[in-house]
Amino acid sequence: MPGGRAGEGLRAYRLVAGMWIRSTMAYRASFVMTAAVSFVVTGLDFAAILLMFSRVDALGGWSLPEIAFLYGLSAVAFGLADLAIGSAERLGRRVRDGTLDTLLVRPAPVLAQLAADRFALRRVGRVTQGALVLGWALTAVEVDWTPGRLLLMPVMLVSGAVIFGAVFVAGAAFQFVAQDAAEVANAFTYGGTTLLQYPPTLFAQELVRGVTFVLPLAFVNWLPASYVLGQPYPLRLPWWAAFVSPVAAGVCCALAGLAWRTGLRSYRSTGS
Repeated sequence: MPGGRAGEGLRAYRLVAGMWIRSTMAYRASFVMTAAVSFVVTGLDFAAILLMFSRVDALGGWSLPEIAFLYGLSAVAFGLADLAIGSAERLGRRVRDGTLDTLLVRPAPVLAQLAADRFALRRVGRVTQGALVLGWALTAVEVDWTPGRLLLMPVMLVSGAVIFGAVFVAGAAFQFVAQDAAEVANAFTYGGTTLLQYPPTLFAQELVRGVTFVLPLAFVNWLPASYVLGQPYPLRLPWWAAFVSPVAAGVCCALAGLAWRTGLRSYRSTGS
């Protein structure tokens, strides 16, 4: 049954991820240093934004606290997805060297094993850095915190993480066909989060339409953040579009799951 299969996958994920976490914490000084490096390196993106604002007062009609709000939402949502399922991007390597066969013969869902494999706890540095920027932005922006706006905050973060997670899975599924396509997938994951750190007013309308109606990354932060901050909606969408993020996340998950199952059924062992 689907529910039983999902529970089985969660148990397998917990066991494998737990093993890697225990391995990581056996060398705590190393973990602290790698997490700190992740914190600093990801913080360079926000440092670039600060440098821009040393020369301008607004960027595309958005102030520094408002762009920090976009940045924090994107960084936290992506960081959570990367922490939970970012290891799936290694699928192409496993297909090439034949080690995917090892996962296939184990009595647990392949995706759960793949996502938890080499669980990189150091990625918590990215989440922490994004959360700090988001926390500062929340204290700096001028927002009338209505119940609707308060509700959107956790909805944005959870839905955004799910959307990015679905993109990771879809990118992994693509590697069943194109085994050297990890960088192509990264263009939509790492590239997507960088795109969302800036306001939609900076980009061409064709690009904004693409990340709204084709690959719905705009529902991670652009649309709900525009509602929270009182900014004009991209593409003049209706006001309720800000609350569609959970629906977009569900559609992304369904399509990513279909792509994954199709790719897995098409896989043929290397025979090595």
